[in-house]
Amino acid sequence: MAVALTGTYWQGRTTVLAGALSLLLGLSAAMAQQAATPRTPTGRPDFNGIWQALNEANGDLEPHVATQGPVETLGAIGAVAPGIGVVDGGRIPYLPAALAQRDRNRENRRTEDPEARCFMPGVPRATYLPHPFQIVQSDTDIQFVYQFAGAVRTIAMKDRREAPVDSWMGWSRGRWEGNTLVVDVTGLNANWLDRSGNYATESRHVTERYTLVDADHIRYEATIEDPAVFARPWTLRMPLYRRKEPGARLMDFRCVEFAEELMYGELRKPAGK
Repeated sequence: MAVALTGTYWQGRTTVLAGALSLLLGLSAAMAQQAATPRTPTGRPDFNGIWQALNEANGDLEPHVATQGPVETLGAIGAVAPGIGVVDGGRIPYLPAALAQRDRNRENRRTEDPEARCFMPGVPRATYLPHPFQIVQSDTDIQFVYQFAGAVRTIAMKDRREAPVDSWMGWSRGRWEGNTLVVDVTGLNANWLDRSGNYATESRHVTERYTLVDADHIRYEATIEDPAVFARPWTLRMPLYRRKEPGARLMDFRCVEFAEELMYGELRKPAGK
């Protein structure tokens, strides 16, 4: 009996020691990750820098195979690259009538996509366009500057007012939940969400979450509510990557001049008149 008790005693001690070691290792890993995450002087995660999504979400948020692009004469240059999708559950939960509108959008995407017309992309599309964007962070406010169309938005961290008017980039109010920046976006114009015709109306509410995983990666997610289009709220997720090359910065992309022919070409005088 004494041997059995002694064995049970040591087994218990071993279990306790193993649990304590596991806890210490977990705490050490968490502390190491926190130490590797840049911080502002006030201790908040430091998002300052130039970031970019590296995926096919702007072509189509949902899983999709490679397809011919809207301009067949461009060949492979204009083809749509395949993508695994960024939507939780794979598919966007459209209402039947809204799904039919999405399909019509897709058929007319060459001329009707707001991106082709150089309209500001709105939220969340501005995040995953094939262009970098810059985050400028202070102790009071955070500004996002986008290369595409010169779009800008300020995340108000203290101003709790509702959107005074709808606009392309909407009205963004931020708050901290631990180390995650949460941004509520309202007051958005109706807009497309990708080049495939997925869209939302001016009644949408977007909740973004930015979590700095380490010095060079942000975990981004956006939950979209729009009862005029979707049967329920849905969420997209993706990593964002810090641009690290020497001299990384936002460049000029004056897309208005690229859109003039599409928008006003039919008004050109015929040759010889």
